[in-house]
Amino acid sequence: MRVTRLFTGFFESEKAGGLLLLLCTVVSLLLANSVFGSYYLSFWHTSISGQSLEYWINDGLMTVFFLLIGLELERELYQGELSKLDDALFPIFGAIGGMLLPAGIYLYFNYGTPTQSGAGIPMATDIAFALGILSLLGKKVPVALKVFLTALAVIDDLGAILIIAFFYTKTVLWDNLGIAFGIMAFLFLLNRMQVKNVIPYLIGGVFMWYFMLHSGVHATITGVLLAFVIPFGSGNKKSTSFLLQHFLHRPVAFLILPLFALANTAIVLSSDISATLTQHYSIGIALGLIVGKPIGIFLMTLFGVKLGLCKLPKDIDWKTIFAVGFLGGIGFTMSIFITLLAFDNLTIINNAKFIILLSSLIAGVIGFFSLKSVLTKS
Repeated sequence: MRVTRLFTGFFESEKAGGLLLLLCTVVSLLLANSVFGSYYLSFWHTSISGQSLEYWINDGLMTVFFLLIGLELERELYQGELSKLDDALFPIFGAIGGMLLPAGIYLYFNYGTPTQSGAGIPMATDIAFALGILSLLGKKVPVALKVFLTALAVIDDLGAILIIAFFYTKTVLWDNLGIAFGIMAFLFLLNRMQVKNVIPYLIGGVFMWYFMLHSGVHATITGVLLAFVIPFGSGNKKSTSFLLQHFLHRPVAFLILPLFALANTAIVLSSDISATLTQHYSIGIALGLIVGKPIGIFLMTLFGVKLGLCKLPKDIDWKTIFAVGFLGGIGFTMSIFITLLAFDNLTIINNAKFIILLSSLIAGVIGFFSLKSVLTKS
């Protein structure tokens, strides 16, 4: 299986980034629940131009994260692991199962309640954490498994982006949305005119973000849309898309995502943990991530193979697919992001974040030891 150099760089940056995210999460939780907790929490609510620091991280900096995701998705589609339909269908089936079953489990416990809007929370996979844990297994991990998990997580992210766009947009101001898409059309025209300098695209992206922000559609979607108008060309090292993606890897992995983790895991833990754990939304999130993800990924890929629509990659068996499915249950970044959009009640938001962290930890530990056992025997 051909593994591009950019994929290797992406895997390495996500691996280190995942470990840093874990450290930031632990530090943030400790600070939020220490004697300095009130000062730490108030820091993230520092007002900047009328909005909190947390807001600018979630709605501003995270747009750059979505831009990187878009560039990675573009590469996967044009010349990566998703460029050939035969290779792409296996992780696509896995991603579909890993989104639908967790959402179904969540809705089973929450349908008809005020928290049913959280169905998108357990559908996402955190690339950084998932690859970070996979990397701890070292050379035992087949390249095909790394590629499968990466492709699965990228497709998951695309699903999460579409969910945000279609299901978490409450009011649309069509004039601002029209201007945003008008800017996008202009940037696409520059692309067709073979303008390769990235500066006009980034400037246009800023204006596009501004109008998207005031349209009612979540502004971070701008990042993904912008990625697909930036010239890809042949995808070689000199292409605009490659250069920008390579440049963004480290700032996103070592600055933007750690800041997101610090700002959004500043959670004051409830004194009554049992009450938090037994909430309908808590059960839906936990079972969706820990149970729904691995079973959904396993059953849907098995379904695709049995129908002859896709094939099991070489060097991977079904036990490995089921084991790596638990790593798909590490929601974190996207799950927390969707939580902020799904709920308005601060108590529910904080409780949901705690359950996401706890469930992701459990899924990650199960995934690590399951894969360690399976790969040792193979």
